Formats: sequence, structure tokens, C-alpha cells
Amino acid sequence: MAKLNQYEAMFLFPPSGTMELQACTDYAKSMVERHGGQIIVLKKWDERKLSYELGGQKRGLYLICFFRAEGNAVAGIERDARLSEQVLRVLVTRCDELNEQEMAAVEPQPIAPPREERPSWETNDYRPRRPRRDDAPKEETPEGAADTTAKE
Repeated sequence: MAKLNQYEAMFLFPPSGTMELQACTDYAKSMVERHGGQIIVLKKWDERKLSYELGGQKRGLYLICFFRAEGNAVAGIERDARLSEQVLRVLVTRCDELNEQEMAAVEPQPIAPPREERPSWETNDYRPRRPRRDDAPKEETPEGAADTTAKE
């Protein structure tokens, strides 16, 4: 019998999935089980605005799924998600370090407001450039005096 590894899969569905949450969870569950995966935790993670438009969608429903499966099952799940018209994206990662209580406690992180980019002179980080040796004033030589700095 092959060793079963623990995986975390984040499924991204179109926002219409919020109306059909049960249908989305059933679809994700069937996709994992079709490839021999054993579901540990499957739940709605969040609905958020996407960073960029994806498949004509500006928002998305995220489902998180923790499961046990053989290593070759991941490729099949990712392939099914790419070919599916219902799933926008899927990301599967290995997570052997988590136990079931930690999996059940996973919650979305708050969205940080975008950082305002300001010019450096408007912040406290502005430091004037230190003078270099080249910046020192040069002494003028009187006319007719030999230039001692010239190389021979």
C-alpha cells in the first residue's frame, strides 16, 4: 500500500458559487475523491475581490480542502481543475505538519489596505547624499604655474 500524504488544496470558483455553495463543495469533493483522496476538512474559506480579472471575473469564492492522497493524485486533481469550466484556479500544496484541529481552525487573514507609495522626500526616510571626495572644491592654480596633478 502506498504512503498517503496530507495536502491542502485551495479552489477558486466564480462568485456565482456563493449562491450554489453546496454545489461548489460537492464538485471539489468529487474531484478529490475521484483521484483516491480522503477528505479531512472541506469548507468555504472566503469570497474576495481578485487582484486581477480572471476569466472575466473580478471576484471569487475560495474553498479550502485538506485531504490525504497518494503523490500521483495531485497531478490528476490539477488537470481536472484546469479542464473544468467551473473552477477558475486550484493550488495544491503538501501540509504534513498540520493536525486536524489546526486544519479546522484555518480562517482567512484580513486584507491589508494598499500601501500608499510616496516620494522619499515626503517621508522621514529621506537622507541627503553624503559629500564625496570628488565634491571637494578644487584649488585653482595660478596661470603659468606647473600643474602638479597632471600625470606625466
